[in-house]
Amino acid sequence: MEIAFGVFGGLGLFLYGMNLMGMGLQKAAGEKLKKLIEVLTSNRLMGVLIGALVTMIIQSSSATTVMVIGFVNAGLMTLTQAVGVIMGANIGTTVTAQLIAFNLTDFAPIVLAVGVGIWLFTSKKSAKDFAEILIGFGLLFMGMDMMGNSLAPLGKSPVFRNIMVSLNDPFLGVLVGLGLTTIIQSSSASIGLLQALAREGLISLNIAFPILFGDNIGTTTTALLSSIGTNKTAKRAAIIHFLFNLIGTIIFMFILRVPVQKIVVILTPNNVQKQIANAHTIFNLLNVIIQFPFAGLLVKIANKLVPGDIEEESVGLKFLDSRIIETPSIAVGQVSKEVYRMSRVVEKNLETAAKAFFGKDRKLVQEVFEQEKVINRLERDITGYLVELSNAPLTKEQHNAVNTLFNTINDIERVGDHADNLAELAQYRMDNRLLFTDEAIDELKIMFDKTENVYTSAIKAFKETDFEKAREVLKQEEEVDFMEKQYRANHIDRLNKLTCQPSSGVIFLDILSNLERISDHSSNIAQYILDDENI
Repeated sequence: MEIAFGVFGGLGLFLYGMNLMGMGLQKAAGEKLKKLIEVLTSNRLMGVLIGALVTMIIQSSSATTVMVIGFVNAGLMTLTQAVGVIMGANIGTTVTAQLIAFNLTDFAPIVLAVGVGIWLFTSKKSAKDFAEILIGFGLLFMGMDMMGNSLAPLGKSPVFRNIMVSLNDPFLGVLVGLGLTTIIQSSSASIGLLQALAREGLISLNIAFPILFGDNIGTTTTALLSSIGTNKTAKRAAIIHFLFNLIGTIIFMFILRVPVQKIVVILTPNNVQKQIANAHTIFNLLNVIIQFPFAGLLVKIANKLVPGDIEEESVGLKFLDSRIIETPSIAVGQVSKEVYRMSRVVEKNLETAAKAFFGKDRKLVQEVFEQEKVINRLERDITGYLVELSNAPLTKEQHNAVNTLFNTINDIERVGDHADNLAELAQYRMDNRLLFTDEAIDELKIMFDKTENVYTSAIKAFKETDFEKAREVLKQEEEVDFMEKQYRANHIDRLNKLTCQPSSGVIFLDILSNLERISDHSSNIAQYILDDENI
């Protein structure tokens, strides 16, 4: 029991250290991660390089692949791009094993102490990010040391020796590796456990090699589970990850295992810990080299295994996926796209409400009511996503961007509410067969056009972060205010002259009020953009 507590405690420290180091590296990279993803093209080789680099930063091929599935699901990445990144992630994950192989355990407490010291005595964000990297690094090696010390007594256990003898069967070794990584959900951690066993002389490369193959298959279960509930393309990305590692394992088990094992032993003849790290690296490098030319075939097989056309655009979220929150810089950009998409739905609803009123079209009124439900759902889902994103490790700039998006989406939703009000007024006009003078109708048409133009300009300024256009919106909003007062006075004059029905007059004034409020919310959106200019 004491051994189990020590192993699990060390494993916990290892995983936490690896996660903390990855978070620190990711925050230090910041916007560079976003730029890395943005340079992706259909060039698969570039995808491999970026996949390897991103995985080196976040310290987990599973996390990279889950992120890729999120990108694919949100339409940020195509399946062709995803293949390269998935292949590269397998190379990037070998860095952790190579790092462990240097056996820097003696320096871990010093690195940890320095990291904690920096964290406690500095308020500078970049310094705190660096401190997180050091603390994570120290905890990772302390976890490795704890696992190794706890495993040492197993060398005297006849039960453990019998288990090791049974693992000489390579196929059993693959199954053990697969099961271990599926449980731990980290191939780096399971390979780290193998290296801890090797450090204590409890395992040979001959036994470790097949387990290592199984680890590479087991790491795909995270992505497969993550693909549940995603679109067909994202499911295909998860299948490609599984096929890639499964095919690689089959190739190595039956063809390349013996020659690669000999090469690894020649490179580091007396160090099993380094042999495991090198075997892991060579396996993943060769796997990419062998399968890279057949990436198109992997896509075709995945399309066969997950048949059907890509789903039509749903009324729900299009650009957002919770997996992307792992990369906040990209998530913020995706929320902006989703908010703009919602703003266009509201824009269309506003136009439909105008057509319903002037054309006395009941069908269009019902269309506005139905679209209002979609707008409310989008507002609720995007707000929920923003709440989740705001709890992620964000930079000050990203926090400001999230706050701006919260405010912007609220104003856009309120514009949608006013469009819904206008549709209700159109329906009331038709139900009561209200009559308006030609002068009143002309004024309402001008007011509608002007308000729609203010709102359209505001959402374009939001999309393009156009400060000049935002300033223009503020001027247009003042014109709408003046227009609303002028038309209100004109209408009261018509009521006094008895040229307009009192019941029609109430509807006229309600429409003016709703349009003026839409203009106010448009002005708010523009002001948020200008506030960001001054930060």
